[in-house]
Amino acid sequence: MNQIFETPMYAYSRHADQDATTPPRHKVIVVGAGPVGLAAAIDLAQQGIEVVVIDDNDRVSTGSRAICFAKRPLEILDRLGCSAPMIDKGVLWNTGKVFFDKRQVYDFNLQEEGGHAFPAFINLQQYYLEKFLVDRVRELQAEGAPIDIRGRNKVSAVGTHPNHVTIEIDTPEGSYNLEADWLIACDGANSPLRAMLGKDFVGRVFEDNFLIADVVMEADFPSERWFWFDPPFNKGQSALLHKQPDGVWRIDLQLGWDIDKDHEKKPENVIPRLKAMLGDDVEFELEWVSIYTFQCRRMEQFRHNRVIFAGDAAHQVSPFGARGANSGLQDTDNLCWKLKLVINGDAPESLLDSYNTERVWGADENIQNSSRSTDFITPKSGMSRVLRDAVLDLSEKFEFARPLVNSGRLSVPCTYDGSPLNSADALDGPDRSRPGSACPDAPLTEGFLLPKLAGKFTLLTIDADAPDVIEEDGITVTRLALSLKNDPTLALKNRYLGEATSGVYLIRPDQHVAARRPSFDDKLFRAAIRRATGKE
Repeated sequence: MNQIFETPMYAYSRHADQDATTPPRHKVIVVGAGPVGLAAAIDLAQQGIEVVVIDDNDRVSTGSRAICFAKRPLEILDRLGCSAPMIDKGVLWNTGKVFFDKRQVYDFNLQEEGGHAFPAFINLQQYYLEKFLVDRVRELQAEGAPIDIRGRNKVSAVGTHPNHVTIEIDTPEGSYNLEADWLIACDGANSPLRAMLGKDFVGRVFEDNFLIADVVMEADFPSERWFWFDPPFNKGQSALLHKQPDGVWRIDLQLGWDIDKDHEKKPENVIPRLKAMLGDDVEFELEWVSIYTFQCRRMEQFRHNRVIFAGDAAHQVSPFGARGANSGLQDTDNLCWKLKLVINGDAPESLLDSYNTERVWGADENIQNSSRSTDFITPKSGMSRVLRDAVLDLSEKFEFARPLVNSGRLSVPCTYDGSPLNSADALDGPDRSRPGSACPDAPLTEGFLLPKLAGKFTLLTIDADAPDVIEEDGITVTRLALSLKNDPTLALKNRYLGEATSGVYLIRPDQHVAARRPSFDDKLFRAAIRRATGKE
């Protein structure tokens, strides 16, 4: 067992709040010290917003859990100061293979295009990500940032009010009460806070179960995603293999619906399944075993006045496609800059409704993709299986069939088409950088584009004139002036201009495009700033 599981990362200690005669009030309380909760807290603290993280645990998660982190969340974590240790520790990969029975039917490359600072994916056990995030919290505390993390603090009751939230917290030394202007619920798929507020999920639970096994072994498999349909070692079902750091391999084996979960998790039942896959001569050690059921569900609303839900507390998807933790990190990326503006009085509270609009859109997109993957992986009728197997057979020789194979549509950034914060698209530019989209990265003469767009409103001009600073209704927008002379690989042109000769982009603090035009127009861009901050 990895020793990281055994070490308290944020051990309980008594806080002065526990001795207060009246409940202390904090700006933001985050419930849950998993990746999503810690990312939210770090984001807020970096912007100077006081935040307290509470969790009923005091250490990182047991087992690898989420392991696949996509390019867009890595870009977000780079802004939070956490990407470097992830890249150093993680297994980088861009390619994968799909098998049907004993045959490889095709392979794929998720990032054939060059000019990106990050790979399509890295594999890294969730407990390492949590450690790196806690390390970042400690760095911020040492720098004097307004962030606190409290272990062995369990929320036992919550009360909502027009302008604040109250919570009762149980600790090893008794209970105490806190108030928060805002509460962010990141307490997982079985969210106690969601239950306390009487909210529930809507969606589907699929009649299938999968065994997850983290196996420590020496193996010659490459750093790729391998997926099998109907393999000989798990006949009639499917399987997935991923490499992780420290000689750990993630293996997912489809089990079917009518099973005894406790029975299937016993080592004496797991090990024969693994031997059938790996061979009797391969020595391995089980590190972690779990069984999950496909679920594609979400809350109807993510914001409930002063309580805002994010991550698995707000939505669930089946794990094929790596859309769980990745979408949760995109939740907080969307939320925190908006919450800062509201707290500082620079935007109306209604701006937070756009968090609900945009991230429900993102959740529905993930649920749709995840549901389609699940239906392809686990056909619900004999005819569906015949059609699926025909597609797999054709994909071995015919390229047209390969996009129809669905072993999990892998996570990509959500584009907020139809967002109330978008202005009309006035540039006949590339579709990938239209309003609502996450900015694509591009190499410049010095460094990459995205770090220059992080955490603030930016007016990106490419061979276009504009003011260096715009002040509009309490919002400061600074200009980043670029030229195609700074575009050694033509990535900037291809990703932002296309056939246009110039462009001006309004970029939100979360690096999503709010507006774009071929040239600067003061009146129209000021209107776009007001719209992007919920004032129009």
